[in-house]
Amino acid sequence: MTVTMLNRPSGFHQIPVRGGLAELLASAEDEVIAMSSLTPAGPTFGPREVKHGVRYRAIFPDDARTTPTIGRHLGALSLAGVAVRTIPHVPMNVIVIDGSVTVLPADTTNGSVAVLRLTSVVATALELFERIWPDAVPLADSDLPDEADLSLREQEMLRLLALGATDEVAAAHLDISVRTVRRMVAQIMNRLGARSRFQAGVKAADRGWLLERAS
Repeated sequence: MTVTMLNRPSGFHQIPVRGGLAELLASAEDEVIAMSSLTPAGPTFGPREVKHGVRYRAIFPDDARTTPTIGRHLGALSLAGVAVRTIPHVPMNVIVIDGSVTVLPADTTNGSVAVLRLTSVVATALELFERIWPDAVPLADSDLPDEADLSLREQEMLRLLALGATDEVAAAHLDISVRTVRRMVAQIMNRLGARSRFQAGVKAADRGWLLERAS
């Protein structure tokens, strides 16, 4: 990961949004919280960054529920295990990782975000989040879309799961590595709340996700 060090106080640096932020999120061990207005300047994360065993809470604006593309994004996060809530106006774009690292918008011209490990900044962000969280409206099951931003590759993976394909067969069919297959399987199972690969395929079929591919 390339890190651009700036002439700033200790505990401050910038990282690229692509790659850098994902790597930082991958280091989470306890909890990730986020507030995002879902603008290009605001750091956020997607369902693919959600790790098993880590708690996630996120606050977004109310109008995200009625915007089709963004609504599907919120639904995908919820299916991945993120506790999603909304409020009329998000006062701050921020991610806090493990109560020790704060990610804020930075210079949008070079696609980077600011990373701060300053105790005062982390405490301020956490205090604001916890003050808003109880009054924010949870995303209910009825708010979830029929499809949750599944890529074509994920849809094909689900179809293969339903057929009981092995890792090797799936990898050959999708032209990816066995390791990638296993990572995708774990992510899909987590999003569906499935305890086995076959159950993930069944649950996907129950939701109607496989009808088009299986026809």
